[in-house]
Amino acid sequence: MAILFLAPKLNYICPDTGNETCPCPNPEYDTSIFSRSIIMEWDLICERKWLTSFTQTLFQLGTLLGSVLFGMASDRFGRKSPLLVAVVIQVTMGIAAAFVPGFWTFTFLRLLVGMSVGGTMVTGFVIVMEFVGTQYRDVISALYQVPFNLGHILLPVFGYFCRDYSNFQLAISIPAIVLLSYFFLIPETPRWLIAVKRTDEAVKILERVATINKRPTETIKADIEAYQAAIEKNQLKKGNIVDLFRTPNIRKNILAMAFNWLACSYCFYGVSQYVGQLSGNAFVNVAASASVTLLGTFLSIPLMKMIGRKTILVIFNFICAICLLVLAVLPEGPGSVVCASIGVVCSFINFVVVYLYCTELFPTVVRNAALGFSSMLARVGSMMAPFVIELRSVALWMPPVGFAILPLIAGFVTFLLPETKGCELMTTIEEGEQFGKKVKLDSKK
Repeated sequence: MAILFLAPKLNYICPDTGNETCPCPNPEYDTSIFSRSIIMEWDLICERKWLTSFTQTLFQLGTLLGSVLFGMASDRFGRKSPLLVAVVIQVTMGIAAAFVPGFWTFTFLRLLVGMSVGGTMVTGFVIVMEFVGTQYRDVISALYQVPFNLGHILLPVFGYFCRDYSNFQLAISIPAIVLLSYFFLIPETPRWLIAVKRTDEAVKILERVATINKRPTETIKADIEAYQAAIEKNQLKKGNIVDLFRTPNIRKNILAMAFNWLACSYCFYGVSQYVGQLSGNAFVNVAASASVTLLGTFLSIPLMKMIGRKTILVIFNFICAICLLVLAVLPEGPGSVVCASIGVVCSFINFVVVYLYCTELFPTVVRNAALGFSSMLARVGSMMAPFVIELRSVALWMPPVGFAILPLIAGFVTFLLPETKGCELMTTIEEGEQFGKKVKLDSKK
């Protein structure tokens, strides 16, 4: 979201003509709100205007690469080490980006920051989920998004006090130094240690957890050894991405689910950035959009407890699409900010839901593959979004319509998915292929 204040909406005049024309070799920028942005620094106007969107697209490409690479590393080397590597990259490259003199160097460092963000998000989510009991996972998977929302809300505060892009980049990077405390605070997850047969280390961590939580520790070692023996006895062959497309029902489900991920990421990141381009106070617009997103995160918790995953996705995809189509015909002002904010919050609620929905929809042997493939499609959506915003220079109605199309299609695509609320998690490909075809699997009590 930093691009909102690294490259905010900007006016300039050409001395030769007295207005905004192209080409413009010596533009005079309006510095009344922002004293220096990456647009001013490297003249990203006229034929170079596309580079503003390109730098954000490369950041999102970095997030995609980071999600994949750090995801694989966390399965191979444990959860803690890849998380620490991602944190170090985030701190060092984020601070370095504030001082580099060239556009391409800045963009490359931002790509590395994007990779680190992908690493901390994916690995952090896995660590939290592996430490949390099953009965709390739906709540915690939603609450995990709250710090992201708070960061989004704080962004206009940083932007308000740091009107120079270099100072802004430095200001948002320095707080990440706090994450270096993970070297001492974060343990390896016992689930991973058990999976790679480092049982003694898992026992020590769980005994410490039990002691802090004032639970008995006497049977922990015996329980773990029994659990590990049961796992080895019923060891399942791991699946991969190819297995998601071998059979018709699972293939239909992964394509419909991945399209939902693409749509909500495309819409959320795109409309969030679009809000910053609307007329009015950019700081207020972004703060309003971010605040309703936080409310949406909290709203998603009771919604997931009361309503089916499929129903939530259908309803909020359609609400999002309708609000964006209305936005296309509204004159810019408070009403347009409200419509855009509703679109943002609907797409974010969908984002929270698809994490859980995807986990429940696919069997254990291909669950990680399904999440990984869907996450990659989500990043493709966020990479497309900045270029849709650029259509604003062609016609003001084009970006809202462009953002409305995918959630509208996603609403209809969701009808193809089965409901998973209250259903047992599946284990094998055979169960996944039969799920939703004829009758529901038995519900949990």
